Amino acid sequence: MAGPLADYLCPDGYVGPRGLWPLLSEARVARELLHGGHLARWSGARTAGGDRPVLLIPGFLAGDMSLRPLSGWLRNHGYRTYRAQIRSNVSCTRSAIDRLEQRVEVIADRRESAVALVGHSLGGLLAKGLAARRPDLVSGVVTLGSPLLAPGAVHLVLKVDLAVLASLRRLGLSAVMGADCIGGECAQLSWSEATVGPPPEIPFTSVYSRIDGIVDWRSCLDPLAQHVEVRSSHVGMAVDHSVWRAVSAALADSGDEPLAEAG
Repeated sequence: MAGPLADYLCPDGYVGPRGLWPLLSEARVARELLHGGHLARWSGARTAGGDRPVLLIPGFLAGDMSLRPLSGWLRNHGYRTYRAQIRSNVSCTRSAIDRLEQRVEVIADRRESAVALVGHSLGGLLAKGLAARRPDLVSGVVTLGSPLLAPGAVHLVLKVDLAVLASLRRLGLSAVMGADCIGGECAQLSWSEATVGPPPEIPFTSVYSRIDGIVDWRSCLDPLAQHVEVRSSHVGMAVDHSVWRAVSAALADSGDEPLAEAG
């Protein structure tokens, strides 16, 4: 397989879901989407969020549209949501986090407030790394099914997808991840930043599911984070109502933070 994942991305003790059954279990996303779509039409408590800014970061292979239902839910609860401006999360992670940093700078300046970050899967890893890099701009971090301790502990189907991207990069498609992004210096730099995480004063919540068919759920249990268990598929993390409620509760704890001075 082209561009193998670095060993340190899958430490001893972690292993991704295997076989066909975990993938079949991901089909429950259809039911989660149907139920979530019904609840999204409920207005809820519009003042709960206090118009606080929240940046939503999609997962691997996904784009901003994947988090549109969650965005609607949060807006109905009074939060001001923003897209990450990602059509498909397949680019170099270093480039992605640089662009996200610029995006958060713009939002924070516009709102005169620190920004909460909500990331699904790979988006959560990016959110954690960004909070470590720019804690002055971040009011809280919520990750959804993010393999924070072992990004390489994923189902084989994702490893195949990564290999395909690495092959496309070698063929000249510069907009996607290359071998360096998943097993070279780029991967090392991204991983070093993500392992630091946000400082203790920034609320950090990791939402996970034991029936996750894509990542090893144990890799979501970052000791730096508060852990919230839900019963959702991995893909369904973006559309499941129990996840939305967990996100709302975590954001309520993040509070309304003024901009801090950069260190």
